[in-house]
Amino acid sequence: MKELYLNGAFVAPEEAMISVMDRGFLFGDGVYEVIPAYAGRPLRELEHLQRLENSLRGIGLEPPLSASAWSAIFQRLLSATPTADQALYLQVTRGVAPTRDHRFPRSPVPTVLVMAKPMKVRDPVIAERGVAAVTRDDIRWLRCDIKATALLAAVLLRQSAEEAGAEEAILVRDGMALEGSTSNLFMIRDGGLITPPKGPLLLAGITRDLVLELAAVAQIPIAERAIAVEELRTADEVWISSSTREVMPVTRLDGVSVGSGHPGPLWQRIDACYQDFKADLRRAAA
Repeated sequence: MKELYLNGAFVAPEEAMISVMDRGFLFGDGVYEVIPAYAGRPLRELEHLQRLENSLRGIGLEPPLSASAWSAIFQRLLSATPTADQALYLQVTRGVAPTRDHRFPRSPVPTVLVMAKPMKVRDPVIAERGVAAVTRDDIRWLRCDIKATALLAAVLLRQSAEEAGAEEAILVRDGMALEGSTSNLFMIRDGGLITPPKGPLLLAGITRDLVLELAAVAQIPIAERAIAVEELRTADEVWISSSTREVMPVTRLDGVSVGSGHPGPLWQRIDACYQDFKADLRRAAA
């Protein structure tokens, strides 16, 4: 990473400085977004920016930049390696206050950070074997639709999965499986695709919405409804999705095989559609 954007300037990472009095540092008082970009083309940029705006309004902040201003920043950062697949990270906090006080400052000046980093290439073993997941009680707050930087609960849950030898923790509240610690959740049963509906207890995933669109084009029946954790355990297929991990097949849940124990046929169809979608983005950038 040669440079990043911080508060109106492009600077080298080692020169970027934020005050210790920044509320993002002291309270986790901020929101963020992650946007994948393929050959310099952000995936669903406007949808990600709309979600960022929704998160900002959810914590009482006005968007600090226009869509065109965000886009100009993205293009400069992505142009450093224009043919690479990258992930844009955006973070907006409530900025610096003179004292550490839980109450909002009267006239906040947000801290705005944007940086780009290379995206990891998917391990081919995932398409062959899938990944493992574990179920965990959802210990997060009740506004998971806000993409907040205060991620300690998600960090602990993801680490719990890591220590159990799993890729992800599927979060359960009142007997219902909601999403992963860093992903949305899908289940295949009797040839249909099921995913929990949007609401305050889970994040409205941009990749989630794209998967549903691809499934509709592929003529896979879709239902948005609650998923009981016991129903999840007997699913034909389970998937997780996120901006940087795309769509992953979960083939082991709490140490027990899901379906056949291998990536299922509907995941293979959707993954092929997703890869085609990315290829179209890359061709458009050429």
